[in-house]
Amino acid sequence: MNVGMIGLGRMGGPMARRVLSAGHQVHVYDIRAAAREALSAAGASPCRDPSELAAASDVVVSSLPGPQEVDQVMRGPGGVLAAVRRNAVILETSTIAPAQSQALAAEFAARGACYLDAPVSGGVEGAASGTLAVMVGGDAAALARARPVLECFGKRIFHLGPVGAGNGMKLVIQAIFLSQVAAFLEAVALGQESGIALARILEVVAASSAHHPTIGKRYERMLAEDLTPRFEVRAALKDLSLAQDWSRQMGCRTDIVSAVVSAYRRAAEAGLSEKDLIALRNVCGRAG
Repeated sequence: MNVGMIGLGRMGGPMARRVLSAGHQVHVYDIRAAAREALSAAGASPCRDPSELAAASDVVVSSLPGPQEVDQVMRGPGGVLAAVRRNAVILETSTIAPAQSQALAAEFAARGACYLDAPVSGGVEGAASGTLAVMVGGDAAALARARPVLECFGKRIFHLGPVGAGNGMKLVIQAIFLSQVAAFLEAVALGQESGIALARILEVVAASSAHHPTIGKRYERMLAEDLTPRFEVRAALKDLSLAQDWSRQMGCRTDIVSAVVSAYRRAAEAGLSEKDLIALRNVCGRAG
C-alpha cells in the first residue's frame, strides 16, 4: 500500500519505521525537517505538507500531540482534507475527543474517504516492537482495508463501535493510568516523609500487590531523579481535561479524576509541565 505517516515523534517515528519495514511505500510529513530526513534516509518519501502526502496515500496515519495539531493537519491550509483520495482510509491515532473525530469523519465522508479514530496504548516501547493496543471506532469495512497497516505496529486491534468509540476508550485508559500514577507518587512521597528511603519503598512496592508494571519501568529513573520526559505532565493534563469534558457531556461525575487534575496542575504551576509524570512527586508531601 501507499501509506502516509503524519507526525514522526516519539510514537509516530517508530510506527512509521515499522510500516516501512513491512514493505509498504511510505510517505512522511512532520513539521521538523530532521524528522522527515531521518525517515527519508530509511527509505520513506518526504512530503512538503499533509496535502501532498494525502494525494499519494491509500491510508493516512496521523500521530500528533493533541486536538489543535490534528485540526491544523486535517483542516488547515495544505491539510489532508484538501487532497484526500476517494476511498482512502484516515487513521487518527492521536488522543483527542470523540466529538472531534465525529466531525472529521463527516467531513471526510463528504469527500469520499473514510475516517477511523484509532488511538493506541503501549508507549514508545510498544510502538517500536509492534505490540501496541489499537482502539478503533468507525466503519468495519474500512477497518478491514486498513488492518494490514495497523498490524505493523498493533498487536491487538479492538473494534469498539462507531466513530468516537476508540477515542472514548483511550480517555478511559488515560483516566485510569494517570490516576494510578498520581496516587502512587503521592503515597511514595508520604513514605519518604515518614523516613523510609525511596529505594526501600520501591523495593517493597515491587514485591507487593501495589506494583504496577508500567509505573515500575520508572523506578530507576525516580532513584536517579531523572525527569527526562517519556510522557509529559502537560500531556497528562491535556488527556485528563479531555476526559473531564467528555464526562460532562454525558452528565457523569468524575470526582477522582478532578482531584488528579488538580495534582498535575500543581506540578505544571511549579514549572514541571515539560517534565516526565514522575515530577509530580516533587509537589507531593510537605514540600507540595
